[in-house]
Amino acid sequence: MTGVAVVAAGVGIGVASAGQTAPTVNCPQVKINVAIPAQQQADVQRNLQLLNTQIAEANNRLRTSADEGGPNFIQNAILGPLRDKRVSTIDRIEIAIGRNAPRPNLNAAKVATCTLNKGGGASAQQPTAMPAATRTATTAPTKAATTAPATKAPTTAPATTVPATTAPAATTAAPGGTPVSVNGQLSVCGTKLCNQNGTAIQLRGMSSHGLQFFPNCVNAGSLDAIRNDWNADFIRLSMYVQEGGLASDPTGFTAKVNGLVDTATKLGLYVIVDFHILTPGDPNFNLGLAKTFFADVTAKHAGNNNVIYEVANEPNGVSWTAIKSYADQVIPVIRKNAPNSVVLVGTRGFSSLGLTDGATEQEIIDDPVTFKNVMYTFHFYAASHGADRRTAVARAAKSLPLFVSEFGTQTFTGDGTNDFASTTAWLDLLKSLKISYAMWSLSDGRETNSAFKQGTCSGTTFKGTGVLTESGRYIRSRILTGVGSPN
Repeated sequence: MTGVAVVAAGVGIGVASAGQTAPTVNCPQVKINVAIPAQQQADVQRNLQLLNTQIAEANNRLRTSADEGGPNFIQNAILGPLRDKRVSTIDRIEIAIGRNAPRPNLNAAKVATCTLNKGGGASAQQPTAMPAATRTATTAPTKAATTAPATKAPTTAPATTVPATTAPAATTAAPGGTPVSVNGQLSVCGTKLCNQNGTAIQLRGMSSHGLQFFPNCVNAGSLDAIRNDWNADFIRLSMYVQEGGLASDPTGFTAKVNGLVDTATKLGLYVIVDFHILTPGDPNFNLGLAKTFFADVTAKHAGNNNVIYEVANEPNGVSWTAIKSYADQVIPVIRKNAPNSVVLVGTRGFSSLGLTDGATEQEIIDDPVTFKNVMYTFHFYAASHGADRRTAVARAAKSLPLFVSEFGTQTFTGDGTNDFASTTAWLDLLKSLKISYAMWSLSDGRETNSAFKQGTCSGTTFKGTGVLTESGRYIRSRILTGVGSPN
């Protein structure tokens, strides 16, 4: 259906009938007036391109929404969600630059808001080329961010052929009394995660930050701390694909992940191997690399009963159909070597069950991934996501097996003031539903999501509250005692 028009109705804006000129959106340009470190230029450029994609999607929705909604339909269904997406994208640009230089203020609160060209016409596009002055910027990394491992990157694209299935080695025995020794091989029973006895359980753990950004924060000492000082059940290894991650050195980073899985296994921890796609948001962009990565990792740990595989961190700007198509191609690769492993599949709208895109879990219920032992991820940040999303999760959990593979106590930017009241409400809900969770992040950066104080990862002490930030103290207390306290 084509041809929509904006009509005034009280204080709102609605969509009129077909046959009239369709309005378009008018969005302010994001201006970057600082040097962009060379390591982050590709990520910044992809996010600038994503702003144009969001404009195109909004214009398409305006063209195809004739006769829909009431007087506030455009604001609530198109302009409001568009602003939220733009805030998130602009924040990611700031965060990317801030990993290797001072974080700029791009005035997201102002430039994220778009208006309507009521008479239609072409929307102004966001410039995506790197400013000439920044193309060769090579600002040295800050203390919180480091360069990728020194392993030489391959000069050719990684092969996508799946290695022949190897015979599983004998399962490594977990130490007595640990999460793995108690629960054994996990499976999905109905909508719950279950242990080897078929009993529904909840796992509580931590997610690393990008392994390339904080290469020293996940180690034998920090893993021993979360296992024996915090009583955590698992670690999520966030292997960023872009942003100086896996794609820049597949051999070196795959070896790093394999080594950390071995370290966690010796401690009796479960491990989530997270293929951390973010920008670009379509996981199919990295399909070949995903197949190779998971083939290599599953072959190395074929005898393990403690590894969970997360195939796509936060799909965004892409449909559930495209995400499912990707999962349908990657899961068979995992199943060749790990036939009984639990697999986590990201959901659209930054693993929001589609909520960020104005959808719901119903699209997954109507077209689920059909492999066994599959769960769907949901991410939240307590200072940004509140009661409305908790209601949606409670509803979705009646029909879908959910796993919160990432949450934060602050805003979705990973920074800002911690909202512990909202966090507690979230974790109480997850406890009641037996939904497992991992907090972002086991790192020592400047942002409030870091569980460790700055400089901790360059040392050897990881136990106790003296090395922890507010968010670190809260999650340690919550896991250890059942009551979260930042004190």
